[in-house]
Amino acid sequence: MNVASGVASGAHEFAAEVRARTESRLGFRVGGKMVSRQAEVGQRVRAGQLLAQLDAGDLRLGQEAAAAAAQAAVTQYELAAAEFKRFQELRSQGFISAWELERRESALKATKAQADQARAQAEVQRNQAGYASLNAAASGVITSVDAEPGAVLAAGAPVVRLAHDGPRDAVFAVPEDGVAAVRALLGRKDALQVRTWGSQGTLSATVREVAAAADPVTRTFQVKADLGAAVVQLGQTLAVSLAMPPRPGITKLPLTAVMQQQGQTAVWLLDPASMTVKVQPVVVAGAEGNEVVVASGLSPGQVVVTAGVHVLTPGQKVKYYVPPSLGERAPPLAAGGDVKPASVGAATPAPR
Repeated sequence: MNVASGVASGAHEFAAEVRARTESRLGFRVGGKMVSRQAEVGQRVRAGQLLAQLDAGDLRLGQEAAAAAAQAAVTQYELAAAEFKRFQELRSQGFISAWELERRESALKATKAQADQARAQAEVQRNQAGYASLNAAASGVITSVDAEPGAVLAAGAPVVRLAHDGPRDAVFAVPEDGVAAVRALLGRKDALQVRTWGSQGTLSATVREVAAAADPVTRTFQVKADLGAAVVQLGQTLAVSLAMPPRPGITKLPLTAVMQQQGQTAVWLLDPASMTVKVQPVVVAGAEGNEVVVASGLSPGQVVVTAGVHVLTPGQKVKYYVPPSLGERAPPLAAGGDVKPASVGAATPAPR
């Protein structure tokens, strides 16, 4: 076949997973022994629903102790306030000095501050007792469970993971050489095409986030694409298609025209004048279906052998392949060694 320069285009396809836009790892705000867990993986929960419970015995005792201390501080303040009122009367009658009244007033203020502190501490302890119950922060689906009843947990230790209802993302990873092309699509509406596995229908997605650093293990960059209002299931597998920019000056050859010689990719070039072949190394840039994209090594107008390449040797004479059904009506060679479509691209060794 005659070599011609063209434009190559294609797409990269990545495997993606459907995830919720917001996922929370929920844990108790206080430490303790977990005595029950009402949430299971895959369960749908509503905002405020009870998910797990700690043993709150010690917390309740702390709450009662703080409440008693607050009551004692309030009583002490009320007594100090009554005494200060009497000292004000004594001062008005001239039985005590102004300094003594000021001292009593300072003591009253200190007692009031202690009462306020005790009340605040009692409120803290009441809140701590309430933290023994773990409630859903929002409506959604439980996607994982990290603790079982009987475990003694530190404050903040994750118990369940909650995927919030709302927008869904297609999350996938791209290699380092492709992250620049993905970053160029940030914010461009419907820049990606997404296909659910086992389905021919496609969805549109918008790249909304690209990781700033590569994963330390896989050395790939995580990408999140907004699926909009698409109806998809959490954890569903998707195929994300990323179109490659057109590459001009590219030559496409059938797979049958390419061979390997001494670890190098090459083709057979035909000299139309002598009808002999020679090896021509080429650089392959990829494949598109049953064709090979050749980046360099060939020039427009050259003739490449596309059949019988495994039986040729350098300098061997060949002839164009003519289908037996044509018989004597075989088409003649065209200018430059080209042939009519019935025999394009085929060459066979000439009889020795």
